[in-house]
Amino acid sequence: MAQPPATRRVPWYPQQMDALSRITHDPRVMGGRPCIRGLRMTAGTIVGLLAAGKTAADILAAYPYLEPDDINAALAYAAWRAEEVELPLAQ
Repeated sequence: MAQPPATRRVPWYPQQMDALSRITHDPRVMGGRPCIRGLRMTAGTIVGLLAAGKTAADILAAYPYLEPDDINAALAYAAWRAEEVELPLAQ
């Protein structure tokens, strides 16, 4: 029997939260856009490269200061943002 949603465990959640720790926001770096470990590489750039057909190996070769976990962090951040719901403020 399935557990009720309030107590159901999501096995990937701790790993996703750990991956998100690599995402930084600093107004002095790339205008505060989400970056990888404070570097001038945005999460969106990585996701865009993947969407354009580049492989993780291609990205790591082109940007040697990145680590494989950085690519996973960018994807985890994009997935988290895609699931986020923004509601208008009541006036």
